[in-house]
Order: sequence, then structure tokens, then C-alpha cells
Amino acid sequence: MSTHSTPKILVIRRDNIGDLVCTTPLIAALRQHFPDAWLGALVNSYNAPVLDGNPDLDEVFVYTKAKHRGEDESLPGILWRRLLMMHGLRRMQLDDVILANPSAQPRVIRLARWLKPKRIIGFGDANGLDVSLPLDSADRHEVEDVFRVASIYGIEGSPPACRVFSKAPPPVATSLTVGIHISARKPSQRWPAERFAETIRLLAAQGPMRFMLLWSPGTEDNPLHPGDDAKAQEVLKKVGADATANLVVTGRSTRTLPELMAALAECNALICADGGAMHLGAGLGLPIVCLFGNSGATRWRPWGGPYRLLQKPSLDVADIGVDEVVAAFTSLNLNN
Repeated sequence: MSTHSTPKILVIRRDNIGDLVCTTPLIAALRQHFPDAWLGALVNSYNAPVLDGNPDLDEVFVYTKAKHRGEDESLPGILWRRLLMMHGLRRMQLDDVILANPSAQPRVIRLARWLKPKRIIGFGDANGLDVSLPLDSADRHEVEDVFRVASIYGIEGSPPACRVFSKAPPPVATSLTVGIHISARKPSQRWPAERFAETIRLLAAQGPMRFMLLWSPGTEDNPLHPGDDAKAQEVLKKVGADATANLVVTGRSTRTLPELMAALAECNALICADGGAMHLGAGLGLPIVCLFGNSGATRWRPWGGPYRLLQKPSLDVADIGVDEVVAAFTSLNLNN
């Protein structure tokens, strides 16, 4: 347990969007427990927007991975900026550095050790940790697994909800806006375009609602950043062929993470595959119908809000029927 009420604590989480969203309950609990402490986070430029506007953090430190650097950024330049940032953190004389990925991380331990904190807290039995939590053997949710760090500070109870923040205004209450996110990184998570279109048509028949079609821009064959422009146009074309005066569908490609977060913040509910968009939606408090393919539903389901999860024994979302998605959405009772 920390020896004083105003420690300097740095949380390191350098991986994917959903992983960082699932770390926000721990950050919130630390802030509540240490209202006057200095809390910071070290993240990468890819996932950093998850923490934009987070009131529980005093500062967010962002570095750029080589594979994420922009066209106007040189490799020596990003490495130099990273070195300056690390020197600044070292001078802060941190009390605790928390390695919030619940797995063994020898490379990150070496980085944390260079910062010279009083303690390094992490998972596994790797050398270099001052406080070590055993690797999960209880099939926990990612949020629950990471939240085990809280016990070190005497924080008890269940993790709170995930939280992300957007500068976009809240949705207008005149009609229900349903986000339909059609992109997924894994092939087993990709639902066909015609089923998204049929789902929109059937939901529109239930009552007044608007739809926001969301996707990652680009071509499907792009080896670095495959996109769903063609799939989105197919959905919009099929919906347009069946459109009525009461069916309103807005298409929005989201090139950046802040654009996706802003679009989700305009929605009242979300239908999507398991992935970063799902976790962002959960962090925004959206009711969600989520389609799971070949991924662990117990560990990666939405945390902290209402949801309906669909997953087939085949672990392929292509085997999920339109009627199942419509029934799951209807059971959320959003029109009541």
C-alpha cells in the first residue's frame, strides 16, 4: 500500500484501443482513492485519443511507434522526442509505475526501471518488478484482471464502468440514432453487407429511428490499412433500394480515432462486431448489440452498460442471422 496520500503514479498501457478503454476503471478508482495525487498515463499515438478529456488524469504522455509515424515524421525525430519525454518522466521522481497489461512484459519492465520509480507494479514473475500479481487463472474480464492492481492500494469492490469522453454534443432526443459499425479487423468478425442492410430495414419498421453507418475508409485490399468503402457503398445502395420516407441513413467514414469517438457520441445505441469501436461505445455508455466471432466473449464483452452478445459455436459472425440481431436489439427496450 502507498505510504502517503499524494503519490505520483504513472500507468503504462501501450497496446490496442480496447485494452486502454478497459484500463479506465482502474484509473478512475485510483483518482477516487487518491484525489490529490498526481496520476499520469504513458500511451502510444494510436490509442492516446481514448484518454482525451479524461478528468482522472493530470497528464498523458504520448509516444509514436515507428509503424505509426506520419509521412512528415522521421524515425530519428520520433526517437528523439521519445527520449526527451522519458528524461522528463525520470526527473519527476515517480512513486509507482503500473504496467497495466496483465501479462509478462520484460521489455516494458526495462523501460519502467529506467524511469527510476520507487516501485514498479505489474503481472507475472519477471525480474524487475517490485510488486507482482500472478497471471490470471480465473478467466476474468480484461477490466477485472487489470483492476487487481487496485487491491495493492487497499481499494476494494468491483471495477466501475469504462469511461471515454468526446467533445461532440450529446445526441438530440427527438429520435433514436443507432450506430451501425460495419468494419472489423478479423475475418471471423465480418458480417456481410446485405445483412447490415436488412437489419437496418427491419429496425426502421419498428418505429422512428435514424441510422449512422460507420466504417474504416479505404480499400479492402490495402495491406496496411484495409478499409470498407466498397462494403459501405453496398450497404447504402441496398438500403436505398428499400428506402421509405421514414428511413434515414447517414454514412460516415472515420479515418481517425477522434472522428470515430465523435460519431459514436452522436448515437444512442450501437450494433457492431467485437473490437475497438465496441469498447469505445461501452465507454460512452451506449447500449450495444455486439457480434462475436473468434474471440473470447468472457474476457472482451462490453463492460459497464447494457448489451446483448451474439456468438455462434462456429466462432464466425457470418453464422449469426439478421433475425437474431433484430431480436437482440429489440430486447434492449430503447424506445420505452
